[in-house]
Amino acid sequence: MLTTSVDNAVLRITLDRPDRRNSLSHSMIDDLVRLLGAAAHDDALRAIALTGAGDHFCAGADWVATNTDGKRPRTGDLVRRIPHTANRLVELIATIQLPVVCAVRGWAVGLGCNLALAADFTLADTAATLWEPFVQRGFSPDSGATWLLPRLAGVARAKRMLLLGEKVTGADAADWGLIHAAVPADELTAAADELVARLAAGPTVAIGLAKQAIAYGQSATLSQSMNQELSNLELSCRTADFKEGLAAFRERRDPAYKGL
Repeated sequence: MLTTSVDNAVLRITLDRPDRRNSLSHSMIDDLVRLLGAAAHDDALRAIALTGAGDHFCAGADWVATNTDGKRPRTGDLVRRIPHTANRLVELIATIQLPVVCAVRGWAVGLGCNLALAADFTLADTAATLWEPFVQRGFSPDSGATWLLPRLAGVARAKRMLLLGEKVTGADAADWGLIHAAVPADELTAAADELVARLAAGPTVAIGLAKQAIAYGQSATLSQSMNQELSNLELSCRTADFKEGLAAFRERRDPAYKGL
């Protein structure tokens, strides 16, 4: 199940299934897709915080629950279903024009690992474990693993995780550039809260447009990226937060952004 709340314009989502290391059932994935889809056009929100209940972040998709009925799925089941479930979930986290902060303790496995990699800022316990066990379990990677890992950590390290199934600690993940930072376990919640509060106090439209431009630039030329930046600049310069930023600069004070 999911536990959600809204606090100071921050949507807080907790994967709340600690007895299964917060592994994601079909219904949980569907709920996350609906929740993030609604958040994408909720003007009252300014940031999203994602975490797991208990000692772990997420043990991935719950394959045990998926196969309990013993029935063989129809041919093409994965091709029909996953683009609208797990893949859509990763896309929403990566593309929603709200900053997403993820806090990882314990295990982040498979789809759970990819959710952490897709977030804008992921903080992890130094002793956390990020693991992509797809090949070790006899099937090829999914949910964006082959796109995210090479871009974040390079092809060689991506192959170590995806082909050899190497587990990576939170400390090494930060050193590799897979995540934003690694902190001691007793500092994780406070560090994540501080970061999400900082983002929620920022110019929400400009942050969202900057996030969109960074993603666009991963598959665009320099000229294309600069044209995209110009379009985004035109939009962000029409916001109330842009005017507040200029006023704060002139008056030599900290800006008080409203997300408008």
